[in-house]
Amino acid sequence: MGTPAGRRETGGVVRAQRADARANRVRILDVAEEIFGQGGESASTEEVARLAGVGIATVFRHFPTKAALLEAVLARRFDRLREQAEALLDAADPGQAFLGFFRYLVADAPAKLGLAQALLDAGGDGDGEAAQASNDLRRAFGALLQRAQQAGVIRDDAELPEVYALLVGVSRAAARQHLNEQVTARMLVIVFDGLARRR
Repeated sequence: MGTPAGRRETGGVVRAQRADARANRVRILDVAEEIFGQGGESASTEEVARLAGVGIATVFRHFPTKAALLEAVLARRFDRLREQAEALLDAADPGQAFLGFFRYLVADAPAKLGLAQALLDAGGDGDGEAAQASNDLRRAFGALLQRAQQAGVIRDDAELPEVYALLVGVSRAAARQHLNEQVTARMLVIVFDGLARRR
């Protein structure tokens, strides 16, 4: 016996509603990432809703609190960075892949730090999905470091904890002190020279 037409229509409506909900969620995350990355805690969920073209109730249906929204935004950003790092693991030049990704993370730092600060200001506890995604990014960065060392580009005695600490320090300096591109570039030259394997 066939399925009643009404049931088919209902199923189609449900699928369309789910697709709309997914699209709304992505749009909310996109807008939130942009405005919270620029304005920190001063940005509001109402502004996110307005710019995403949805009602505030839709935002809260997906993200019950501002902290939950920021947690999801930051986790998604870390996930994207991790995916970029993993894609570079097969690069023909492991040294350039590592150094290029290091540069990219420094350039990405201002928005990322802005989101992290907004999450803390909104009451995030630092132990949620964003923290897990950050740890996954760190592991992917470590894999790039290891490949660069195996290729003879980065010194063998540079281990992940100190190299990642260098990355964090350079990133915070570039973001918090509002260094111009020339100063940041020279700073990276000095850091990379220190990391280089001596011939």
